[in-house]
Amino acid sequence: KYVATGHYARLSPSDSGRIALLRGNDSHKDQSYVLFGISRNLLPRMMLPVGGFTKTEIRARAKELGILVAEKKDSQEICFVPSGKHDQFIRKIRSDQATAGEVVTTQGDVVGTHAGIEGFTIGQRKGLGIAFGEPRYVVRIDAESHRVVLGTKAELACRELTASQTNWLVDPPEQPFRCEVQIRYNSSSVPAVVSIPDEGELQIEFDEPCYGVAPGQAVVCYDGPRVLGGGWIDSWP
Repeated sequence: KYVATGHYARLSPSDSGRIALLRGNDSHKDQSYVLFGISRNLLPRMMLPVGGFTKTEIRARAKELGILVAEKKDSQEICFVPSGKHDQFIRKIRSDQATAGEVVTTQGDVVGTHAGIEGFTIGQRKGLGIAFGEPRYVVRIDAESHRVVLGTKAELACRELTASQTNWLVDPPEQPFRCEVQIRYNSSSVPAVVSIPDEGELQIEFDEPCYGVAPGQAVVCYDGPRVLGGGWIDSWP
C-alpha cells in the first residue's frame, strides 16, 4: 500500500485536503528538491519517516537500535560512482566519444585546452588549471564545439531562466506568482517571479542575480517549506 524512503522531506495534509510535500526538518539535509518530479497522485502512498528528524537524531536512534551504519560517514556521491570522479566514469562508459577541446574566455580568446567537457560544471572556479589576475568561473559549456567558456563572476550572473518538462504538486497557477526558487540541490532558495507561458514550461525572473544556473539542473518552486513544482532548466539569456 505504501513505499517508504529515507529522504529528508515531509508529507502533510494541505488545506485543500491533498497531501503536500514539505522540506525536511533538518535544513542541512533537506532532500525535498530532488522529489519535485514525483507524480502528485502518488504522494498519498509515500512515507518519509526520517523527514521529521535531524540527521543527528537519526544517528542516535540507529545507535540505540544497534544498526551498524549509525556511524557511517555521510556521502552525497552517486551510489555507482563512489569515488566521486564523475568525469572518469563518463569517459569509461562513453569511450567512443571524444569531448576534449579548448578553454576560451567570453571574448573568444583561447587560453588553454581540456581533456573533456564532462570534467566541468557551470559556476566552477577551482581546478581550471589556468591562472588569471582575478577569479574566473565556468560560465558556459558548449557541447557541440567542446569549448569551456570562462568569465568573471559578473558574467556568471543570471536574472532569468526557462525550464521545461515541468511537474506540479499543486494546481498550476494561471497567473505569474511570487515564490522561492531553488536551482541546485545544495543551494539556498531565492525570491523570484514565476510564470507559465505554455503547458510544460516555466519562466523565472529572479529578484537578484543568481549564480551557477546550469541547463539540465532542476529548478524547484517553494511556498515556504512546501514544494509547489518545478522543471528542468533549458536556457538563460
